[in-house]
Amino acid sequence: MSTDTTAAVAAREPELLGQIVVAIGGSAGIGLETARRARAEGAEVILTGRNAERLERAAAEVGARGTAAFDATDPAALDRFFDGLPAQIDHVMVTGPGPYYAPLAELDRDQARQDFEDHQWLAMALAQHAVGRVRPGGTLIFMGGTGGRSRGPGLSMIAAATAAMPALIANLAVEVAPIRVNLIAAGFVDTPLSATLLGDDLEARREQLRATLPIRRVIGPDDIAKLAVHLMTNTAMTGGTYDIDGGQQLV
Repeated sequence: MSTDTTAAVAAREPELLGQIVVAIGGSAGIGLETARRARAEGAEVILTGRNAERLERAAAEVGARGTAAFDATDPAALDRFFDGLPAQIDHVMVTGPGPYYAPLAELDRDQARQDFEDHQWLAMALAQHAVGRVRPGGTLIFMGGTGGRSRGPGLSMIAAATAAMPALIANLAVEVAPIRVNLIAAGFVDTPLSATLLGDDLEARREQLRATLPIRRVIGPDDIAKLAVHLMTNTAMTGGTYDIDGGQQLV
């Protein structure tokens, strides 16, 4: 968090003062940056992640209220996590897992099915858990992407999932109202996950985006975190899909 941002928050009442934000996938990248920004706005944060050691480091960094190391796509583990939460929470932000890309000839049916469950079914499971736990007017925020709107080899599975998520989110917003449900659709974000996926090609991808995106820079986790916190605090927003890709779809 920059000094200017901290000073601006200090000059007004924090917008999440006294609220509880749960960041599922909060040990790194977008989830951790969202937790950091939520803390700056006065929230208490609870972080989850699969890697216990990395999770503890993240929790110490942001002063988290609590942590839970588990796989959110495991239904039994997710049940136990929600059973152990405070009686009422305010916001849940869900990041990860990453998308599955494969050309049609190499598509693994089991992995494709698992990817669908890791995204669509996880969203539905979290909506079920939210009822009676997330306060009225609180939020569920999910991460999607804009890359699947392109067409080409290897994109069939991700294109179908990308098209499905906005419809799912809009319907969940109706079903669990007055809890609000929103989807952030990001383009390339410079995160540890992106670094893992691209490996040695990461810097070339960064340079390409700096040269071609209308904003002439690469989107970082802090850009997504700002939008996530805005969705938490703006109580008029529900059922929507909010693109944040620096104009990547335009080029």
